[in-house]
Amino acid sequence: MSSNPIHSPTTQLSPSLSSALRWSFTSPRLTSLEWDLLVLSTCIKVLLLPAYRSTDFEVHRNWLAITHSLPLSQWYYDITSEWTLDYPPFFAYFERLLSSIAVLVDPKIVELSNLGYASPTCVGFQRGTVIVTELIALGSVLLKLSRNPMKGQTPTSAFAISASLFFHPGLIIVDHIHFQYNGFMLGILMWSIWAVRERHFKLSALLFAVLLNFKHIFVYLAPPFLVYLFRGYCFPPTADGSSSFRQFHFYRLVQLGLIVVTTCIISFGPFLFESGAPGLAQIFSRLFPFQRGLNHAYWAGNLWAVYSAIDRVLLKLMISRGSDVNLSALNSSSRGLVGDTSFAILPEISPKTCFGLTIGFVAVFMTKLWQDPTYIRFLKSIVLSAMTSFLFGWHVHEKAALLFLVPMTFLATEDYQHFRTWMIASSAGIFGLFPLLIKPAETPIKILYTVIWCSLVYTILKKNLFRPTLSTSSLLLIMAENTYISGFALVQAYVSVIHQFLFGGTGSSMDFLPLMITSIYCSIGIIWAYVRMCYLYFV
Repeated sequence: MSSNPIHSPTTQLSPSLSSALRWSFTSPRLTSLEWDLLVLSTCIKVLLLPAYRSTDFEVHRNWLAITHSLPLSQWYYDITSEWTLDYPPFFAYFERLLSSIAVLVDPKIVELSNLGYASPTCVGFQRGTVIVTELIALGSVLLKLSRNPMKGQTPTSAFAISASLFFHPGLIIVDHIHFQYNGFMLGILMWSIWAVRERHFKLSALLFAVLLNFKHIFVYLAPPFLVYLFRGYCFPPTADGSSSFRQFHFYRLVQLGLIVVTTCIISFGPFLFESGAPGLAQIFSRLFPFQRGLNHAYWAGNLWAVYSAIDRVLLKLMISRGSDVNLSALNSSSRGLVGDTSFAILPEISPKTCFGLTIGFVAVFMTKLWQDPTYIRFLKSIVLSAMTSFLFGWHVHEKAALLFLVPMTFLATEDYQHFRTWMIASSAGIFGLFPLLIKPAETPIKILYTVIWCSLVYTILKKNLFRPTLSTSSLLLIMAENTYISGFALVQAYVSVIHQFLFGGTGSSMDFLPLMITSIYCSIGIIWAYVRMCYLYFV
């Protein structure tokens, strides 16, 4: 499917930033179906209030206490708890805003020394902030996108995509059970992408700059925004509709630069004023802790999970043959929280290696985006940049899969091949989040909810797509992919039942095996989806 010509760089220039802002955040009243979905979604999330909470719940409670109890100059220095503040300043200000409400709800929430506090009031308040902020940021943009489909997208498909994201299992698992604010920040990302689609370039630059100052992991998505905004806004079309480098408008580049710089000054300026350069250095030491290992404690389903698993297998083979090995690596399946992962046989991987691979692949994608700066290619480059950082990045969390799963959903209705790519990535990415919920009580929830979501969404979107006549080789490939997706049932059966039957409860030398199998199996799907996406990007 060709991208919408309305959204190519050869169309009219965007209106002013102020008018775009007024237009962006206004929408008609909800329909009865939209109300039903909103009520259903809210009920599901409210029912999950007493569910399992990870340590991230205490992380954010502690950040409420830090920002409420301490002066700004001490926020990034405080070590009362091991859960120190390590998000950019806008998120710290966000926590400060929430703390001003929390102190009215339950003053004990914001007591700095009240570590581990989780009263019913505290739980209800913090869970409620996740629900409300997700609704404000993500819910609003999904409503906007559902009512303004891309060219070639049916209203049914647009509505189904938006509804599927509002009920996305990844957000249910990570935000509403495990506990984080990804829906809120992904909402800001989607508003920024929407602004690009509507050619409100300055608004997009503002929103993305704000997003970076909320959570710095989104810096991996900066290259597509940088290239597309620079190419589409600073090189406007000529009178005949063609693009020319002679039409470069320097003042437009200055406008974009001022928006980004001003946003960063508002974010970091107060800390610079209070603590000077050492204060900024302290913030950046929290934001980029490279002393952490290549892998997280639970391996994300990426290239390094496969690399680590191969090293473990080779290590076992070497030991069985009586060969000398690196004994320090024997018990280093992962020490990602505080130390480095050691490799016994394969070469060690450094942050520079991860950075070089990520930048190298992204640079190739950006070259194509520069040559053909359409909205659809921009959206694909967002997905590929996120997938590249996930597959090759340093100390990647499994939750980072949401960075490509959410925007990729809008490509699912491009054509049948994009749908297949999205389906494989979604299956692997969502299943890779299952180990975040470690309590048996949540196992039926995550399995049943995901199965229901996949069954409904996959079926609805597939019905709205034309399936071309496929060759024998294509049919065999689809059969292999379907077999892979079906294999998640076997993996879950092993993780939930078979492993315990074979090796007993915790304490055995095989405790890490279920996590490793999950990581490896998910990495196969994500890597294959990445290969598919690269092909679709360049053809």
